[in-house]
Amino acid sequence: MSEKITFKVNGRERTVELEGWERGLDVLRENLGLTGSKRGCDDATCGACTVVVNGEAKKSCVMLAKKLDGADILTIEGISKGKKLHPIQDALIESGAVQCGYCTPGIVMELYALFNKNLAASKKEVKDALAKHLCRCTGYEAIFEGALLAQAKLKKKT
Repeated sequence: MSEKITFKVNGRERTVELEGWERGLDVLRENLGLTGSKRGCDDATCGACTVVVNGEAKKSCVMLAKKLDGADILTIEGISKGKKLHPIQDALIESGAVQCGYCTPGIVMELYALFNKNLAASKKEVKDALAKHLCRCTGYEAIFEGALLAQAKLKKKT
């Protein structure tokens, strides 16, 4: 038996029909064509599927899609303004933290949620947020440096 859910994604209201078994990642990628969130591990280990749901960073690979009913979701596709990247994206590029880019959308969304909640996050809080993500290409130092640079850029904008 199918059911319909309605939610906002990147500021736009969307309705999808579900069978009930789908995960949030499936709906974003397959139903809505938002392929920035990546499938990596399917058990919330790698963080490549991270999106922001109601202001919180969430792993969409383990989230039942039906729990998104009424939610406000932000994906990597929704944070830039046209061709202008978000300061977090700019900072990660500037610091050399982006190599293959597979993990990058999840890291960006994790940092987005963290800095929107607490722009004055400590270095430990930034490290703890980044510890939820795996990257096979870079040394984690460049990612951490990029996160701190992003924080500084965002502080400068306020």
